[in-house]
Amino acid sequence: MAESLDRAIQQIVEREVPRLRLMQPKEVSASSAPGKWSRKEILGHLIDSASNNHQRFVRAQVADELSFPGYAQTDWVRVQGWAQADWQGIVDMWSALNRHLAHVVGRVPAEKLRTQCRIGDNAPMTLEALIADYIRHMKHHLEQLT
Repeated sequence: MAESLDRAIQQIVEREVPRLRLMQPKEVSASSAPGKWSRKEILGHLIDSASNNHQRFVRAQVADELSFPGYAQTDWVRVQGWAQADWQGIVDMWSALNRHLAHVVGRVPAEKLRTQCRIGDNAPMTLEALIADYIRHMKHHLEQLT
């Protein structure tokens, strides 16, 4: 199962990077409405998600169970200044992090996919479900970019 999850991440990156690279500075910097994230901020949020999930995916393999804090997503986007960052740099970082996550996910032993993970106040889930949720979350936000 880990192999199909890693392929899913790889396929998303391969499909999305060319499309993301074609987006123009004005379209990625503009917010769709007051209080909504711009495309830069959405992809920055996905970098934050990849960064947090990298820790989760690795730590869940070296422990019998994982308890990990959630994170204040809006604060992370603001503090890191994704709205002011270079778009191509954001795309490069998102791509590199997810290619590495695909590598990590592809190496998860089958028995470790059952490791119980608790993130913040959420109900526990297996590492496998956490990885699948990460992919679902990424797809959801990538759809917002179109």
